[in-house]
Amino acid sequence: MNNSTKVNILLVDDDDVAAEAVVRSLRKHAMDFPVTLACDGIEALEILRGTHPDLSIEKPYLILLDLNMPRMNGFEFLQDIRSDTQLHDSIVFVLTTSDFESDKTRAYHEHIAGYMVKSAVGPQFAKLAALLDNYRSTVALPA
Repeated sequence: MNNSTKVNILLVDDDDVAAEAVVRSLRKHAMDFPVTLACDGIEALEILRGTHPDLSIEKPYLILLDLNMPRMNGFEFLQDIRSDTQLHDSIVFVLTTSDFESDKTRAYHEHIAGYMVKSAVGPQFAKLAALLDNYRSTVALPA
């Protein structure tokens, strides 16, 4: 995979301010990741399954997942996609405010690719943009 390969991002977060900061950070760092926003796990599943009336996402994609959301939280979302034969191999990074060890352990048990605490990823999510760029240019993702 090279730097010109497009990787789509599904950002699942009910916090509009945090979501916009992530999108701005990717653009600021000249990232050409198309970002699709979902406000919770239910909407994210609709997008991934192609049943959302307005939004869709193409492979390859990465999911940035908040844990604390209404309707369907991040853990419920993870359990759902891991039991879905079409979605079980989705690459998910948790991006949350929770620094609880129990949340980290529980998330890794659902086979996430990484766990990031929002306050630790740097001003304007700069470390997140760098991680995603390095990940995209280093790891071969399924199409």
